[in-house]
This record gives sequence, C-alpha cells and structure tokens, in this order.
Amino acid sequence: MTKAAIGAMAVAMWLASDVVGVAVAQGSTIWRCGNEYTNSPGPNPAARGCREVQGGNLTVVEGTRPAATAGAKDGGARNGAGEAGGGSAGGARSASERVDPDQQRQRDAEARRILEQELRRAQERLEQARADYADGKPPRLANERTDSPRYQARVEELRTRVERAEADVAAIRREMARLDGSR
Repeated sequence: MTKAAIGAMAVAMWLASDVVGVAVAQGSTIWRCGNEYTNSPGPNPAARGCREVQGGNLTVVEGTRPAATAGAKDGGARNGAGEAGGGSAGGARSASERVDPDQQRQRDAEARRILEQELRRAQERLEQARADYADGKPPRLANERTDSPRYQARVEELRTRVERAEADVAAIRREMARLDGSR
C-alpha cells in the first residue's frame, strides 16, 4: 500500500468513527415532552413541544399504576367524574366496603379527641411563642446588647414562630369544623 492509500484509509476510519460517535451521542439525547422523558421524541420534537435535556444524568423511575376499579373490570359505564355507574359524586360503595354506622361514630369520636389534644398543644405553643415574642420587644440577651442585627434576627424568628403557631391553630380548627360538618 502506498502512503496516500494508508492516509486515505486512516482518514476514512477516523470519519467513520466520528460518524458512529455522533450517532451514539444522538441516540443518548434525552428529550422532555411535557411530563414525559424520552430518547425517541419522533420526527419533529419541536412540534410536540419537546425540549432537549441539557447536562447531568437523568434517572426516571417508573411509578406504580393505579388499580382498576370494579366498574372498569366489568366494563361498567363511567360518569363525568370517572366513577363507575350512576352513583353519587362521592362514589357508591358496595356492601362489603361500607363501614358500620356505630364504628364510624367511634372513628369520628376518636378523630375529634385527637384533634382536641392537638388543638390544646398548638394553643400552648402559641401562648409560649407570643410570650417569647413580647409584642415585638423581647428582652435582649447578653450577646445582643451590643449587636443590634443579631437582636433583630431573633425578633424576626420569634415573629415567624408566632405566625406559624397561629396558622397551626387555625388549621386544626378548620379540620374540626370539617369533621363536625360531615355528620
């Protein structure tokens, strides 16, 4: 073989390896099409609203599929809410799925007892937080006497704690009202 032939063969092999490298790189491109990640978005990914994912590795874990409902198993019709048959918006339950009214009352009473306990604890936390906050003027600690920014940061933290405790109390009261309204 001549030097020219060897050179041409080397160039051809280099180009072939480059083309294979590009093909492998294109095959490993990950596209995001809405909530779907794929490496084969179809002939025109931009038309589907797909964007190429740049940088980093991507791991997609397939979730579990929801179990089919009884209506779907027996081919029953579905209403607009996706429920089998013509039941109420809450969905009709079979006799084996229904809870005995006495048992439901016991569950509701237990839930109310737990909520009342949580409300008492939340109210105690709120009272303590308000006492610590002292209407935005808590006493300065020893390390805050000369450090005003540190004092201001602590006051802000106490204010946030009061707001969080107030939100907790309000949420528990809403939950209790919801429980009372379901009777």
